[in-house]
Amino acid sequence: MSVAAAGEPAPTEVRKRPKNRKSQLALAAAEMFCERGYHGVSLDEIATAVGISGPAIYRHFPNKYAMLVDATRQLVETVLTATGLPDDGDPEQRLDRLLAVLARLAVDHRRVAGLYQWEWRYLEPEHREEFLARLSTLAARLAGPLREVRPELTARDTYALVRAALSVFGSLGTHRASIARGRAEAVLRRVAWAVLRDEPATPVSPDSAYPPPEPTMGVTARREILLTESIKLFHRHGYHAVGVEDIGRAAGINASSVYRYFPGKADILAAAFYRASERVTESTTAALAGATGDEDALRRMAESYVELTFERSALVSVYLAENNNLPRADRHELRKMQRLHVEEWVRLLGRLRPGLAVPEARVLVHAGLNLVTDLSRLVRFDRRSGMDRHLIRLMLTVLKA
Repeated sequence: MSVAAAGEPAPTEVRKRPKNRKSQLALAAAEMFCERGYHGVSLDEIATAVGISGPAIYRHFPNKYAMLVDATRQLVETVLTATGLPDDGDPEQRLDRLLAVLARLAVDHRRVAGLYQWEWRYLEPEHREEFLARLSTLAARLAGPLREVRPELTARDTYALVRAALSVFGSLGTHRASIARGRAEAVLRRVAWAVLRDEPATPVSPDSAYPPPEPTMGVTARREILLTESIKLFHRHGYHAVGVEDIGRAAGINASSVYRYFPGKADILAAAFYRASERVTESTTAALAGATGDEDALRRMAESYVELTFERSALVSVYLAENNNLPRADRHELRKMQRLHVEEWVRLLGRLRPGLAVPEARVLVHAGLNLVTDLSRLVRFDRRSGMDRHLIRLMLTVLKA
């Protein structure tokens, strides 16, 4: 050990930059993007979370978008590496191993699952295609053994069931309900198996299918036109990519005229959320009011949620994807309303399954709700063929798993 001579300053300790600093930054960014939305996070905030100065980020990333690209790549590569199992042995055992791996990853990466759910929307076309292609690779790894286990499935049925299973795993990142790690993995694995063992989709007669939605009356109130067009734009492009000028143009008025009806864009988003919350409450109330018992109530609630998702898919999508962009007061109020809706399902499930622990019930409810919204966006079920009935059955399968 060297000792500084008397009167000499002590040598300055040299701090070494961690070799994994880039990965640390990408992980911190991913967690913050999922918690607050991509546009709600600044580079300085990401730097602070990792314990460095803002300018130091530029040693690793040229901008925030590059961090989003890197974070989504890391997430997908982690999943693909972990699921790169040998393609041998009994297909059912191989599929079970894959589900076990995905359940573990869902728990390990719960805080960044929003990249898979929503935040990838902000990728540019080139990177979005790359991301979706890698997800297709993952889906194919599940589809292969599933077709061997269930050779009666068509390619379309196989794809739908695989996407449903992936939605189950992704659902853990859509909420913060507390559950022990081991139990969470077991529940997700069990539910994914229940989904994959579902019967193939079969068309139903027109009499038993939902009737087509009634034509809506012409909207005359300018405020309603603005709200309707805003929801479409937020759904198609994301909240931050839409300007007041875009909303005014879609509604056929000048941007300045929008402010006669709403103080700002955030207020339009809040109005959309309250509208969605009202529709969910109305459909739930109607389902429970006509039920003859708890089993019938669960079926009716599943039917009403699927019907709402089909008929107002843009509204439901915005309701689930854009809550981070709400004004603080509205966000607090609406999240409370969302929790109350989930608890309605949890109480009903608890009466039907007295031995089911509440944390597990919450995981099942979120998985069922997420499966419906995911598949309605990704698989594009056709109501005329009775695919909505299949989606109801899948949701009930999840809730009873």
